[in-house]
Amino acid sequence: MPKITLIEFNGQDHTIDAEPGKSLMQNAIDNMVPGIDADCGGACACGTCHCFVDEPWRESTGDVDAMEEAMLGMRPDRADNSRLSCQIQVSEAMDGMVVHLPEFQM
Repeated sequence: MPKITLIEFNGQDHTIDAEPGKSLMQNAIDNMVPGIDADCGGACACGTCHCFVDEPWRESTGDVDAMEEAMLGMRPDRADNSRLSCQIQVSEAMDGMVVHLPEFQM
């Protein structure tokens, strides 16, 4: 299982054993990582699973589709490396990936 580190806004890190084939959001929820609200349950309909993917890992997370782009567009804290963790499918290639969580979810 790939190890992925999620870092809260306050600097607290959580390294999880992520299950390939599941979304990063679901893996975070399954491992009780605070800072991922996931109000829509992974339907790409709210933006409350926003995260910032560290630069070396951006390519491995795939492309942003139109629906995710629309949800990210509503975030005032959006950055070039913003993603919705519900749209990132974990793979073995993500072993060692680091993502940061925003100060708050909306």
